[in-house]
Amino acid sequence: MRSCNVMEIKNLSIGLPKKLKYGDQKEIETGICKNSVEEAFLTKDGFIGDGVADLRYHGGRDRAVCDYPYEHYLLWEKELDTVLPSATFGENVTVMNMLEKDVHIGDIFQLGEAVIQITQGRIPCSTITKRTNHPLLLKRLVETGFTGYLCRVLEEGTVRKNSPITLIESDSHKISVLFANEVYLHKPKDVEAIERLLAVDALANDWKEFLTKRYEKLTNA
Repeated sequence: MRSCNVMEIKNLSIGLPKKLKYGDQKEIETGICKNSVEEAFLTKDGFIGDGVADLRYHGGRDRAVCDYPYEHYLLWEKELDTVLPSATFGENVTVMNMLEKDVHIGDIFQLGEAVIQITQGRIPCSTITKRTNHPLLLKRLVETGFTGYLCRVLEEGTVRKNSPITLIESDSHKISVLFANEVYLHKPKDVEAIERLLAVDALANDWKEFLTKRYEKLTNA
């Protein structure tokens, strides 16, 4: 009998950037609209057949995989009184029993044949509003910290929709993604919290640079 707390993949999605129309016949190039697949090969740079449009804020080896907890879909659909499409947030892997409060920056997981490591929370952007036409959703993602998270790839391999997810190693600092999001999004002057987050070696380089500047500004003031 399966435990109700088993980590699992609810949806596996990939897609290359394409035009997204929104508002009054406006359009942008974005990789947020992905298609469900049965399997995909995961490289250090991301899934084969997947891509991003804005390399400033997306992609790169620290952000090769995007995960989003399936449980949040139920919350957002209830709040917005709507049905959200699969991979609404542009995530590659929609996961179960891997909420932001329960996983940590630096945690290492077996994902099918691949091995991934959580590096940062996902920073929500206005593309989510453009895709869903629900401005409140972006606001709520930021308020709650229910943003999903990004990972680097430690070992390449094939991932299937029914592949198991197994925790290989939990980072010793035990800094949850939710705590990291709180620091990044809501506690710009919390020196102690920033120090705790910067102590995590596995933290994405972009976050290290951003938080280091924030820390130096606070401590040198």
